[in-house]
Amino acid sequence: MNRINIAAAATSVALFASACENMTPGQNAAVFGGVAGLATGIPLAVAGVDPAITIPVTAGATALAAAGAYVIAKQQATVRQRQVAEQRARLYMARRDKQLAEEKLKTSSSSAKTAKAKSKPRFIAVQTEKTPQSQGKAAVMVFDTQTNEVVGNNVYDVKSTPPVGQTAKFDTYSAEYVGTGN
Repeated sequence: MNRINIAAAATSVALFASACENMTPGQNAAVFGGVAGLATGIPLAVAGVDPAITIPVTAGATALAAAGAYVIAKQQATVRQRQVAEQRARLYMARRDKQLAEEKLKTSSSSAKTAKAKSKPRFIAVQTEKTPQSQGKAAVMVFDTQTNEVVGNNVYDVKSTPPVGQTAKFDTYSAEYVGTGN
């Protein structure tokens, strides 16, 4: 019986999450913040934890989940967005490869290992054009540096862009943010 309950709960969560795919960042923030608040507050209240502790902890969990959900929303890329992302990513990679080659020539063989350590990341996040439907500060796509292609067809609307060079999470990809690649 316990396995059936677990399977039912997992199916419910999967259906709920798939229904949120086309929601705006604000709607995602409200939904996931509310769910996190309930998931935190109910067990604390049932366990008999003092409301002076339960309420602030629940509010904190709600705020953290809402903020995290509001940072990124995704939508399908247009042909133009995909072209711009690929162009910017390839330009960035060409500049980076040239810079690494120049650094390697300037260094001795013992320092060549240091230059090699700065090799390209597997995934980079590159800014592309926004559409009228974009709701974030920037539209970003993930580029695979090994296959030299954009990953999938998702554009991530980000509320705020990470600093260039910082690694950020986009779905299941950890990608180094390169901005427009300049």
